[in-house]
Amino acid sequence: MRRQLLISTSTDLVRIAPEKIVYISSDGNYSTLVQTDGEMRMLSYQLGQIERMIASQLGIEGSIFIRIGKSLIINRSYIYYINVPKQKLILSDVESFNHTVSASKEALKQLKELIEKEGK
Repeated sequence: MRRQLLISTSTDLVRIAPEKIVYISSDGNYSTLVQTDGEMRMLSYQLGQIERMIASQLGIEGSIFIRIGKSLIINRSYIYYINVPKQKLILSDVESFNHTVSASKEALKQLKELIEKEGK
C-alpha cells in the first residue's frame, strides 16, 4: 500500500493519499488543505509544521510537494499554468478540477525555472 499522510489534531484525524492533495495554503496559525475532489479541510497547523509532517511521513514520496513562498505548498503533479507578471498559478488535472492561486512574482519565477530545469 502506498504511503498516506496522517494529520492528527485534538479533535480530527485526516489520512490522505498524497496524490489527492492539490495544495495547502496558509491562514495564520491554520492551514487549508484542498483535495482533488474539491473538498477543503481546515487544519490547526502552520504550513511549516505540515511541511515537516510531509517530510517525516512520506520520505522521498513527499518530493511531489513544493513550498511556494510563505503561504503555499503545492503538488507539483498539478502545475498546469504559471504567469509570473500576473502572479497567477493554475493547478489542474485538466479533467475534473482547476484551482487558481496567487503567489509572489519571485516565488513563481523560481517555480517556473525549477520546472523548466526538470523538463530538460
